Amino acid sequence: MSHHCDALVVVCIDFRFQKYIRRWTDDNLVHKTFDLVGFAGSTKELDLILSQVDISVNLHHISQTILIHHQECGAYGSESTPQRHIHDLQLAKEAILNKYPQLQVDLYYLHLDGTFEQVKP
Repeated sequence: MSHHCDALVVVCIDFRFQKYIRRWTDDNLVHKTFDLVGFAGSTKELDLILSQVDISVNLHHISQTILIHHQECGAYGSESTPQRHIHDLQLAKEAILNKYPQLQVDLYYLHLDGTFEQVKP
């Protein structure tokens, strides 16, 4: 059984950011459907995230993946720096595009105040 979905959104489980993420998806994915995946550290466990991308591509035929990391991530501990998050987001994007070059992959870094910063290559 197959269904169509526009996007996959990958976020961290941190409760402090859920209201910001909901607001962002409401504002930026208007009239779109999306699968929502939450894991501690977002894409930190890249193999786990890639398996979720596989499922979303194969079952729901997504065309976009949105990856969101955030400031002060406990899953990263002392390594939770903007530079590390940007590095890991870009690594995840590269891995996804290597397997699914047709996907649009958007990267965001979410600040404690709810500000989304788009990460560009």
